Parts: sequence; C-alpha cells; structure tokens
Amino acid sequence: MSSEYTGDVVTGGEPAVRDLGDGLTLTKVSVGAMDNNAYLLRAATGEQLLIDAANDAGTLLALIGPAGLRAVVTTHRHADHWQALDEVVKATGAESLAHADDAAGIPVVTRTLLDGDTVEVGGHTLDVIHVVGHTPGSIVLSYRGEHLFTGDSLFPGGHGRTASPENHHQIMDHLEARVFGRFGDATWFYPGHGKDSTLGAERPNLQEWRARGW
Repeated sequence: MSSEYTGDVVTGGEPAVRDLGDGLTLTKVSVGAMDNNAYLLRAATGEQLLIDAANDAGTLLALIGPAGLRAVVTTHRHADHWQALDEVVKATGAESLAHADDAAGIPVVTRTLLDGDTVEVGGHTLDVIHVVGHTPGSIVLSYRGEHLFTGDSLFPGGHGRTASPENHHQIMDHLEARVFGRFGDATWFYPGHGKDSTLGAERPNLQEWRARGW
C-alpha cells in the first residue's frame, strides 16, 4: 500500500490513488454538491469496476478512460449516489449492480445482489455484505477483509442517517455482527462521503453510538 495515501479528496480536486496489492489499484474522487465519493478499482488486466456513479459523469468517464468499465456497483438507493449512473452505463456498456431490496429505487440495474454474493474485477473478488438500516438494501463491499467500501452505512464517527429507532438498532446490529465482528482493527474503510478510517479507530465507540441513538 502507498504510504502517501490519505483518502482526503474534495469536489473538483485531484483524485487519491492507492495500491491495494496484487495488481489492484483504487482511485477515489469526490463529485457533486454533496461531496460524494466514487471509487474506481482497476486491475492489472485493465478491467475496471466503479463503486457509486454518484455525480459528474464527465469526471467519472474521464477517470475510467478508454479501458472501459465492467460494472458499476451502487451501494444504496439514495439519489446522491446514482446521479451519473445512467450516463456512465450508456457510455461504457457496464453492468449495473445493486442489492435486490434497493434496486427499484435506482434508475438502471441489470443484476441484483444479495448478502454473500461476490463481484469480480480482473480476477479479484469483492464480497457483498448486506447492512440494513440506512436503507433496506444498503451493502458493504469487502476486498480480502482488508478494504471495505461502506457507502453510507459506516463513516468515521458513526453510521448514516436512519429513519427510526428500529432502523438505528438494525444497522448497529448488522455493523457489529457483519463488519466489526468479522474484520480486524487494521481493516480500512472507504465511505460514501468524506474521509476514510479504520475499524480499529471506530471500534471503541460502538456502544456510545448505540446509546446515543444515531
């Protein structure tokens, strides 16, 4: 991994690039008025996968370049995470993947995902983890248990907005069992907005998050 990567990006600014090992490279860029993160994974084979075509299709298509795109994965159905999806899919012919429980709220989905499914890019495998609470079909993508793409399910300092106390407890239960209970402190996560963090940095605060109700 690059020691220079911080994950700090701003809308209109330069992307941040990280070597994830074994020929897989991550490029993180911020797009749109809500400072949404989009993540491009590029394998040594040249095959590419985009996580959240959130906004600014021109920026995303320039990042993708002539190599094309195998698929776009949308982490959840909220509109700020798919504003550029239709244009990116039309321009690249990529598959559009999302969890079955959120697919109806996303403009174009060509294949639905469920918990335990996998997504492939250039011989690399990402595991799909269903985390209910922010939306019914929110997902986290795990690469080797070392890198998690969490959408709005997990940020530094807490989880994304929930509509009810029931949803808050649902997302806490799933985060504790399926994310913090499964992966170690060194696991790095990349959220749908803002800065990255590690599970180790956030783990001591889980009970505080549950008690505060958000």
